[in-house]
Amino acid sequence: MSETIDYADVGMKCGLEVHQQLLTERKLFCHCPAGRYTTTHDGAVLRHMRPTLSELGEYDGTALMEFKTRKNIIYLLHESNVCTYEMDDTPPFLLNTHSLDIAIELSLLLGCDIVDEVHIARKQYLDGSIPTGFQRTAIVGVGGRIPFCGRWLTITQVSLEEDSCREVLDRGHLIVWRADRLGMPLIETVTGPDLRTPEEAAEAILLVGRVCRSTGHVRTGMGASRQDINVSVRGGTRVEIKGVPQASWAPRLVHGETVRQVNLLRLRDELERRGFTGPQSLAIEHRDVTALVAASHFPSLRRETWESYATESERHQQYELGKGPFCVRAVKLPGLRFTLNWPTQPDVPFAHELAGRIRVIACLDMQPVLLQSDKWPDYEGSKLELTRLRKRLRCEPEDGLAIVWGPEEDTVTAAEEIRLRYVAAIEGVPAETRQAFADGSTDFERILPGPNRMYPDTDSPPHRVTNEHVAQLRSGLPPPPWERERRYLAAGVPQATFFYLVRRNIARLVDLITGQTGSDVKFTALFFGERVKALRRSGVAVDQVADERWLELFEEFQRCPVLQEDANGIVLHMIREPAAPVAELIRRAGWGQAPAGWQAAARELFATRCLSHPDGTAEQRRKFLMGQAMARWRGRVPAAQLLAELQLIEEVRQ
Repeated sequence: MSETIDYADVGMKCGLEVHQQLLTERKLFCHCPAGRYTTTHDGAVLRHMRPTLSELGEYDGTALMEFKTRKNIIYLLHESNVCTYEMDDTPPFLLNTHSLDIAIELSLLLGCDIVDEVHIARKQYLDGSIPTGFQRTAIVGVGGRIPFCGRWLTITQVSLEEDSCREVLDRGHLIVWRADRLGMPLIETVTGPDLRTPEEAAEAILLVGRVCRSTGHVRTGMGASRQDINVSVRGGTRVEIKGVPQASWAPRLVHGETVRQVNLLRLRDELERRGFTGPQSLAIEHRDVTALVAASHFPSLRRETWESYATESERHQQYELGKGPFCVRAVKLPGLRFTLNWPTQPDVPFAHELAGRIRVIACLDMQPVLLQSDKWPDYEGSKLELTRLRKRLRCEPEDGLAIVWGPEEDTVTAAEEIRLRYVAAIEGVPAETRQAFADGSTDFERILPGPNRMYPDTDSPPHRVTNEHVAQLRSGLPPPPWERERRYLAAGVPQATFFYLVRRNIARLVDLITGQTGSDVKFTALFFGERVKALRRSGVAVDQVADERWLELFEEFQRCPVLQEDANGIVLHMIREPAAPVAELIRRAGWGQAPAGWQAAARELFATRCLSHPDGTAEQRRKFLMGQAMARWRGRVPAAQLLAELQLIEEVRQ
C-alpha cells in the first residue's frame, strides 16, 4: 500500500480483541448442539429491532444508528441446531460450566486473575446478528500479561460470550442470517494498546491463537477465530476494524487505518482553516433533481436503470426497497470544494467515507453509491450536466456537490448522513467500527458502541468460582507456548514446525510421547510436523489414530530404531488395521528383521545395476542405487549398513 509513515511519530497505538470459539458439545445458554452447521432451513422468522434505554436512562449511539437503517431482519432456522432460546421466546438455561472451565484455563494461561463470581451482562447489538438484540457476555479473567517481543503484552480481560449468527445476505433494507452458529460459546481476549507496528499486530494475533490452541479445547477452521483490531493515532480516536479473519491481513489494515486517521486530522485542520468550527457552520442543502437528469447518459441517474437493477437483483418493496418513488438528490456542500477528493486511506478519497455511511445507513448500495463534483465521471455530456446541477443548487465556485439516487426516503437519509459525516470531520476522527478487506482497505460498518449498551442480565444468576476449583484447573494446564517454544528450539526443531504443532494441538502429543517413551524431541516433532503432516495432506486419515497407538509406535521405534526408516509404511498399516497392536503389525510384515542373505543380495544389486544414462555422476549413481536398496529393505536393514555395502562394491570397482 502507498504512503510510508513513521508510526511512533504519529503516536499510533494498537490493541486486539481476539475471539475464539470453544470446543464444547452444546451451546452456552441452551442444550442445542454446538458446531452443527447447516445449509438449509426448516423455517424463517422476520424481526425488526428497536433501541432500549440503558440502566442510566440513555440510548447507545450505535443502537440509534442501526434503528435508522429500518432493516428487515430474517433468521433462517434449522430444527437440529436452534430452539426457542435463540429466538428469545424462552429464558436462558444455566451457564454451560464446561465452557466456563475452558475460559478459566485460557485466562490462567494468559496470566489473568480469575473473578470470584461470574456475572452475566447484556451487550446490545441491533445489527440483527443476534435475534434478542443483545449478546450475553461475562468477564472471567482480568489483569493478565504474556511475554511478547522482549516485553509484556497486557491482557486487559478475558470474557466468555455467545457467538452471533452467520450473515447470508445484506441487500438494501433486508439482511438475512443463518442461526446455526448463534449461541456457540467463545472467548474474547482483549489486549492493551501495546502494539507499536502493524507487524506486531499480526504477531500478537498468532501468539494469542497459540495460547488458545495449546489447550486443545478450541475449535479450528474457517470462522472459528476472528479478531477485531483497535487503532488510534495521537489526536485521533479508537477505531475498531471488525472481523479480521486472518493474522496476515493485520499489517496492511493497521497501516491503512493509521494513514486514514492522519489524513482525517489534516482534513480537520483544513476545515478549521476554512472557518468550519462546528455543526452550525455547515449549511448543507439538498434538492430533488430527478427531472433534471432524466435523460442523463450516466445510467445510474435514470429511472429505468434503477427499476431494472431492482428487478434483476430481486428486490421487493416490502423487504429490500425503501419508501417513495425513484429519486435523484443533489447535495450542496457550501465551501467544501476539493474536500470530497481529500485523501484518507491509501489511494482512497474522503468521498468513500460518505459512500460507506450511505450504503449502511440509507441502504443505497447500487454502485457507485454517489457521484461527487471533485471527481466527476467522464461520459457524454458530463461537463454540461454537472454545470446544470451546480446551477440548479446555486453553487458557488468554492462549493462541492454530491449526487445520490434510489427510493426517495432513502435519498433524504443519505443527504443527512453526508451532513453528519462532515460534522464528524470537523471534530477529526469519528469513533467507528469498520469492515475489513483483504487488500488492507476498510469501509464503514457502524458507529463504535459505547458503555451505554451494557447492562446486567436479570435472567441469569451469578456463578461462584472457588479458589479450589481454579487450583484444580491450574494443575492440569499445558505449558505455555513460549515455554514449549524455548524447549523445542533448543532441541533443534524449526520454528515453523513448532508453530504448526501448536496450531494443530499436536505439541501435546509430542510432549506425551517424549515423556513416556524417551523419544528424541526433535525426531518426534519432525515426525508429526513433517511426515504425518504430508500424509494428512495426501488424504491419509492420520487423525483417526489414537494417542495410545502412537505411543505403541514410538515404543517400537525405541526398541528397534531401523523401524523409523519405514515409518510411513507402518502408519498406513495402523490405519488399515486400527484394532491390531502395532507390535503385531510389525512382526507380521517383517519390519525390523533383516532377511537372510540380504548382504549377498545387496552386493549383487549394487554390482549389476547402474543409472540408465551413462553420463551420471558418481553421486547420482550412489543415490539411485541406495533408492533401489531402500525400496527393498527399508525398515528391515539400516540405511547405514546398506551404504556400507555399496561403498565396498565401489572400492572393488576402483
